[in-house]
Amino acid sequence: QKTCGECMAAGSPCGWCSQLNYEFLERCDLKDNLLRNKCDPSQIMTVQSSIYLNENKPPMDSDSVKNAIQLSPQKVTIKLRPNDPFTFNVHFRQAENYPVDLYFLMDLSQSMADDKVKLASLGDALATEMNKITKDFKLGFGSFVDKKTMPYVSTVPAKLENPCDEMQDCAAPYGFRNDLPLDIDTSRFKAKVNEVKVSGNLDAPEGGFDAIMQAIVCQKEIGWRNQSRKMLLFSTDASFHYAGDGKLGGIVTPNDGQCHLNAQNEYSESLNQDYPSISQLAQKISEKKVTVIFAVTSTQARNYYFYKTLSEFIEGATVGALAEDSSNIVSLVRDNYNKISSSVELKTKGEEDTQVIIKSKCFGSVLCDTAKCDDIRIGSNVTFDVTLMVTSCPKDKSKWKRTFSIYSVGFSEEVVVDVELMCSCNCEGPDQEVQRSEECSREGTLSCGTCLCNKGFYGKNCECSSDEMGTDDNLCKKSGTSTSKICSGHGQCICGKCECNPINPSDPSKKYSGSYCDCNNYNCDYEDGKLCGGPERGVCVCGSCKCNEGFQGASCGCATSKKECIASDGSECNNKGYCDCGRCRCTDVTYKGKTCEECPTCPTACDEKRGCVLCRAFKVYSKLNEEECSKQCDHVAVVQEIDKIDETVGQWRYCKFRDDSDGCDVQFKWNADNNEIKVAKSKGDVICPTPVNLLWIILPVIIGILVIGLLLLLIWKLLVTLHDRREYARFEKERENAKWEMGENPIYKQATSTYKNPTY
Repeated sequence: QKTCGECMAAGSPCGWCSQLNYEFLERCDLKDNLLRNKCDPSQIMTVQSSIYLNENKPPMDSDSVKNAIQLSPQKVTIKLRPNDPFTFNVHFRQAENYPVDLYFLMDLSQSMADDKVKLASLGDALATEMNKITKDFKLGFGSFVDKKTMPYVSTVPAKLENPCDEMQDCAAPYGFRNDLPLDIDTSRFKAKVNEVKVSGNLDAPEGGFDAIMQAIVCQKEIGWRNQSRKMLLFSTDASFHYAGDGKLGGIVTPNDGQCHLNAQNEYSESLNQDYPSISQLAQKISEKKVTVIFAVTSTQARNYYFYKTLSEFIEGATVGALAEDSSNIVSLVRDNYNKISSSVELKTKGEEDTQVIIKSKCFGSVLCDTAKCDDIRIGSNVTFDVTLMVTSCPKDKSKWKRTFSIYSVGFSEEVVVDVELMCSCNCEGPDQEVQRSEECSREGTLSCGTCLCNKGFYGKNCECSSDEMGTDDNLCKKSGTSTSKICSGHGQCICGKCECNPINPSDPSKKYSGSYCDCNNYNCDYEDGKLCGGPERGVCVCGSCKCNEGFQGASCGCATSKKECIASDGSECNNKGYCDCGRCRCTDVTYKGKTCEECPTCPTACDEKRGCVLCRAFKVYSKLNEEECSKQCDHVAVVQEIDKIDETVGQWRYCKFRDDSDGCDVQFKWNADNNEIKVAKSKGDVICPTPVNLLWIILPVIIGILVIGLLLLLIWKLLVTLHDRREYARFEKERENAKWEMGENPIYKQATSTYKNPTY
């Protein structure tokens, strides 16, 4: 970033140092880096996004004097820094008695005759039901058939007068007619519906799109109020014509989306303009903030699917199944109104080149990734988090100011957001910049501490001419030939001198050095995690460690002094090794430690005195014989209690060991100064284990085994006895029931046989 404005556009972490004679090439950097590089804090330029509430009226319910307010704030101005997301809150509260405009748009082709009759009879009930929802309610009525030309409508003269059978009195076909503009006197609705006649057409699809377009865009003629929930109930039993179908009747002019109602309140351009497209209709519905309810007869499942799919492309639209005679129209309107009014969804308009993300806190503090909340009731408060971000500053400064709006689907209220991009610094204004500044060799403009050079000049102070650029580059090559890299590839050649780049862009304080930027003072060996062992040992100079006095080696890790190798007895490495690089290298593998004085496998001082203690105090000669004991153990004295030894003289140490002969623990103390040993034979100082009486262990085990065996034997005998008794009882019962008489014995056979001759 070469200017302060470009630096601000890089994001909120960046700051610009406007200090004169700032020694670092990059003025745009992290604020911490600028401070570390000794930029005066008062000269660090930075900006933060902010918001100003131009209009912030609190939410309020509707009454006869004042309009309801549901969205707040109403208008804000946001100063937005590029690449710095900024979040503010928008609040929605559903108002009581919010105005409702309901326009009933009905298909009056002949197949809807019974629906018209039913609608007229239910007009009062519909008005009563809506008055329960809001006291500010208007009701209107419009009808449609289709374009008055072939192949949509029969052009036979008689059919143009009465398209129905001769026995029926039908109205002449028409495209769309506004029969009853929105009126607070809902009693007129029933009379008007009774008054109009059904009509007829030829093809199955109807001209409903023409009717919807006119009903939406003719706001004055229909009577739509600026602030109201605008609802259009579209009732039909047929599908629809759309853009392109007009060619069948020779109509090729696209629909212009404008209002064309004549003095008779009929659509005057029906035969001149094609049907609207779905996208054109959806755009107008969104623009005019109208909520469409498609009421399709339930017997037409295919058409219901068409309108269900259509509703997915139209903002806020819903679909309801209409009874065959429209008898459920009141409940359909009520249910769909409750469904629509219990949901609030925020959308944006005109936010080009501005990223807008809306998240909701429907109830509570949980933030959801959606701009929609359901189950909203009158008086409920909902908060939305709106986040804005711009990724770059347009070159055209007129685009640094922009406006967009946030609106709630189905309502005309909106939040107007004026955005001012912060793409420049205060020091860049005409009154702050210095033209032909001395700091810039009179060949540039001093702006925010840096020089903006005129054409043909460059350099930190515009001191270089572009005519000398080729010669200057050769001066920045180490070998002086054209094959070498300029500044070793680690810097920029400015006026024949190398300006070295940072080694790591994240830390500009660490740069390449040298006349040709060929030195790296941060690429040396490390010792103990520090470069060249740290400043107390050495410094890195052009890739090699330069050690301080008393240190040596590639990483200055070797101390030349042997001070750290002296053992406690004054010897070098305890005579168990040698001193290398200020550290002991132990040659005896049994020793280790800083000075080779630690020997984990060597006998301790307590172990060495074990034999004398046993022979002198207990006459046990397992370690030493009697002769050795008398010669070597004169320093051992037997006392009554070792706890009463005067320890003020010498360095007494406590020892304890277990005698292998009897398992007793023996305690004693010895004086490290004169090797004197004090051992006691008192009860408290000799701890022997209690002898184990094996008889008391063996006898209970034997008795337990016998008792358990007898119990198991008794249980087995009991089970066998019970089993035998059951078997014997069953045998006795079977024997009593047995019958062995000859007449009943199945295996009995008489001794004689009788044969009969059939002849006699």
